[in-house]
Amino acid sequence: MNAPATIQIFSVSEFNQNIKLFLEKKFPMLWIHGEISNLRMPSSGHLYCTLKDEKAQISVVIFRGQLRQLKFEIKEGMGIVGLGRLSVYEPRGTYQIILEYAEPKGVGALQVAFEQLKKKLEHDGLFDPSKKSALPFLPRAVTVITSPTGAVLRDILHIINRRFSGIPIDIWPVKVQGHGAAEEIAQAISKANQYKRTDVIILARGGGSLEDLAAYNSETVARAIFTSMIPVVSAVGHETDVTIADFVADMRAPTPSAAAELVVPVKADLKAKCSDLQKRLRHCAQNMVDAKISELQRLGRALVHPAKMLQTLNLRLDDLTARLNRAGRLTIHLEKANVFNLNRRLLTYNPNVKIHGYKLLVNRYEEILLEKLRKNITDNKIKLSSALASIDALSPLAVLRRGYSIVRSLPEQRIVMRAQDVQQGDIMEVLLSEGVLKVIVDNG
Repeated sequence: MNAPATIQIFSVSEFNQNIKLFLEKKFPMLWIHGEISNLRMPSSGHLYCTLKDEKAQISVVIFRGQLRQLKFEIKEGMGIVGLGRLSVYEPRGTYQIILEYAEPKGVGALQVAFEQLKKKLEHDGLFDPSKKSALPFLPRAVTVITSPTGAVLRDILHIINRRFSGIPIDIWPVKVQGHGAAEEIAQAISKANQYKRTDVIILARGGGSLEDLAAYNSETVARAIFTSMIPVVSAVGHETDVTIADFVADMRAPTPSAAAELVVPVKADLKAKCSDLQKRLRHCAQNMVDAKISELQRLGRALVHPAKMLQTLNLRLDDLTARLNRAGRLTIHLEKANVFNLNRRLLTYNPNVKIHGYKLLVNRYEEILLEKLRKNITDNKIKLSSALASIDALSPLAVLRRGYSIVRSLPEQRIVMRAQDVQQGDIMEVLLSEGVLKVIVDNG
């Protein structure tokens, strides 16, 4: 069925395209505010989230380039005000806002960025007091990193020359605000550390708004200060101005002029102190000399004449010699008595005497043993003769010698005890006292 000619039928893509053209023309740029939710950032670096209020929500995209230009970090639940353009994603028929700029709702972006960076650097340990270095008492040279124009540099040079003229001052001119200022300041700190011609760095600039001080609230400058091997004094703005550089620096000065006073002592004061120390040193040295002279005089009075001391020592030597001789003679007498006692004990325990006694005892035991051996042999001979007689009386050979004989059947050689045990024709063996007979049974 054909549709009427007055009715226009759109394809889905045509309809979405018309909506896209209409909406993007109607809202080329717009301001919008709401609360961030469903925050996600894939590997592409773009940020996707939902912006919502109490009644509705809309998808939001911030591309990577615009995201890097924001002064703060977008977080879940944060309220923002953003400037962007409406866009329709035709393949899905959805619309979203592409933000070109955003700032926290109710709070400046720079202030939020300041608090976020402060919290991050504090967590990383950049504010740790134990990592800070002490300022040198009298630096060999001072490095000033600031704008080459303006009253700040003139004040610092004036105060340093007034307090201690002649100290070398290295001036590193840098931009103190605007694009590229943070990178220049960080590079100047790094270069000063590479040259190693100075003992302290003054990081200075005059006061200004939070935006003017943005370079000193950057992570780039904070990291450069933290890695500096040379102590850094932060003298940024007025006393009421507080920057990230103040927290990271080894010391904070309320003003640039105060920084110059902190890093360089007053030469006149040092001269006066040196003069006072010199007087005190001379006084102490004179007191020490006087004390040593008094001690030397006391020792001189107590010193004995060498001849008299020698006589005393000779007397003591004679006394010790006599005592030594007496002790030697007594020792020799005691040793002789000890040797005599040892000789007497040695004679008592002479091995030859013991050996002779043992030989007599061995001979005696030998005679007793031989006597017992002979008696034992005689007794055993008698017992043997008696046993032989008993064996001979019981031996079958003795029976045969008395006229008896033994009959055995062949070939079994079984002894025949009864006549009925043999039959006629059996071969028998007859054992006699002398010889053996083989017989055949005739009748049985």
